[in-house]
Amino acid sequence: MAGAAVIWIALLGPVIALLVRMSPGDIASALTGPGDLAPLLTSVLSSLVTLGVLVLLCTPLSLMLARGRLPFPRVWEAGLLCALLLPPLVIGLLLVFMVGPYTWIGSVLGWMRLSAANTFLALVIAEVYESAPYYVLGAQAAFSAVDAQYEQQAGLLGDRPGRVFRRVTLPLAAPGLAMSLAVAWARAIGAFGAVVIVAYHPFGIPMQIFTTLQETGLYSALPYALVLLVVALPLPLAAYIWSARAERRRRG
Repeated sequence: MAGAAVIWIALLGPVIALLVRMSPGDIASALTGPGDLAPLLTSVLSSLVTLGVLVLLCTPLSLMLARGRLPFPRVWEAGLLCALLLPPLVIGLLLVFMVGPYTWIGSVLGWMRLSAANTFLALVIAEVYESAPYYVLGAQAAFSAVDAQYEQQAGLLGDRPGRVFRRVTLPLAAPGLAMSLAVAWARAIGAFGAVVIVAYHPFGIPMQIFTTLQETGLYSALPYALVLLVVALPLPLAAYIWSARAERRRRG
């Protein structure tokens, strides 16, 4: 018990140190200047767009992996693990060679008057690549936890596949999906490694922390770090509480 408590406190040590050093006045002074809220708004908006992309494009992949509807499922999962394990800086470097202005994708984007370098679109792309594997693998686990017999019974009662998904699969998987989406949110809003390569501008909160650290020192960057935690952590914590309660109700 004592050892577990020591490890728990040690893991929370950086957060505790941040809270001890910061006062409400420090945060207010850092965020009340002209344009100081712009990085926060940029991060929140880009992360919300990222979550929308993940829900629309990655949820079907997660469901197909969970139900074994793809050939060679281990190959698909290995690809996701590779994407998950790539260092963020490497992701950023490789994105330059995939969607940069001198690639064929970049040329297509240029024809559409878009760019995947130092734009809001580039920021979203970087956040998607940093967060998507977390969501896909978590959503796959959530769908896998749903007993397929419930879906089969609903189908035997005459429900079409879409109706089965909406009325059976989705409600049962919802707590796990919420947890996966919340983790993806935290990864997206805190994305830095890929972002610093492909989307140095527009500044989000992580870039604001980095540039403030470089220009004015460690203590000046701490308020932005606390703001990032305040914005990023509530959703994962709420999703965890909901998921835990749903699991207790299911077992009870």
